[in-house]
Amino acid sequence: MFVSARPMTVAEISQILKKDKEETKKSLEELSQNYEEEKRGFRIIKSNSSYQMVSSPDNSKLVSGFIQDETSGELTRPSLEALTIIAYRGPVSKIDLERIRGVNCSLILRNLLMRGLIISEKDSKKEEIYYSVSLEFLRFLGISDIKELPDFEKLSRDDSLERILEGTD
Repeated sequence: MFVSARPMTVAEISQILKKDKEETKKSLEELSQNYEEEKRGFRIIKSNSSYQMVSSPDNSKLVSGFIQDETSGELTRPSLEALTIIAYRGPVSKIDLERIRGVNCSLILRNLLMRGLIISEKDSKKEEIYYSVSLEFLRFLGISDIKELPDFEKLSRDDSLERILEGTD
């Protein structure tokens, strides 16, 4: 839950933990109560049947200052790399993005989502989340279609990336 950029259902958490849904729900409630009672820096909030780990309201001033820096400062090189891959290869799953980059991309994806530069959509058949660039990204670049990116047709179908994703390179 800590690295997830979105709320997660009990079913999703149960599947990851390989635990029963009722056991998972009970553990989430206990953990949430523990964080609250011990005045931890994190809280677990519940909305309908989804849970998300968030920062404590006691830290709101500190967090809002950090978020402002994170969402208004320049993008880091790793963020630009991930954003470029998403732009040219999107929609792309986190797993595929990490295969291409060779590193964990959880925090980068969270940052790009917070900035509104990418969107996430869940594929219910594959039980995976796919990322693509947002309208805000297009607006920021001053283009109206992703195909207006330089060399889009060539780079969006590069065979070397296909081999990496298939594990044959």
